[in-house]
Amino acid sequence: MTKMTFCAAALLSLFLSLTLAAQQPQSSPGNEAQANQQKAKNILDRAVQAMGGQAYLNIDDLKEEGRTGSFYHGQSRGVDTLYFRSWLWPDKERTEFTKQRDIAIVYNGDKVYEITFRGTRLLDPVKDENLRVSLLRKMHSLELILRKWLQDPGVALFYEGTSLAENHEVDTVTVMNAQNDAVTLQIDTATHLPVKKTFTVRDPQSRERDQLAEVYDNWKEVQGIKVPYNVTLLKNGELTSQRFINSISFNTHPAENLFAPITNYDRTKK
Repeated sequence: MTKMTFCAAALLSLFLSLTLAAQQPQSSPGNEAQANQQKAKNILDRAVQAMGGQAYLNIDDLKEEGRTGSFYHGQSRGVDTLYFRSWLWPDKERTEFTKQRDIAIVYNGDKVYEITFRGTRLLDPVKDENLRVSLLRKMHSLELILRKWLQDPGVALFYEGTSLAENHEVDTVTVMNAQNDAVTLQIDTATHLPVKKTFTVRDPQSRERDQLAEVYDNWKEVQGIKVPYNVTLLKNGELTSQRFINSISFNTHPAENLFAPITNYDRTKK
């Protein structure tokens, strides 16, 4: 091959390479973001299916009995307490404590009531840090994330890769709503069930950011719906409470007035 022929062949090869490269689909930041969001959506869709699919999405209410315990700096605050919980989609809840069920906390939207032998009184989350945190947890409940947030316009999903969490291999997905409120879910890669949920809020007094998390374990199937019978709550990585379910049932249709108490607190009662 002459030198001129060699150069011509080289130029032809370069031309063909450039032509083929131009014909290949070019990735762009927009395409990558769309693919990332679709992967996150697929993971969450599989999680919903693993939890019961349409049966899970059609839960209107539940009744639950179990025991719960609280912790401070990792130390138990006492013996476990019996509780009896009724919940009505999307944001009503009544939890009664002790065998006599003589103490109750009722959530109705952003209103919280305490019921004792003295009557019913409206509680103020501004004055009670534990109550404030409890309300925040309910505003970021797993049910609201999977059943409401994912349907809202403006929601954004981000797949953040595979890692280990609570001794499970998990896919991590962050869900952000139109108000830039974000929750991170870690989903077991084998069972597709949620392992952990985390979100961050700002303390109104210190202005520092607090990380609130829930860990789900001991999943069992009830009425075609998967339920975590063990739930652990953490604040900034520190254990704050645990809940252990003894029994649960769905769609029993409790009376609406169970969640709408009338304020009639009498401080003079002893």
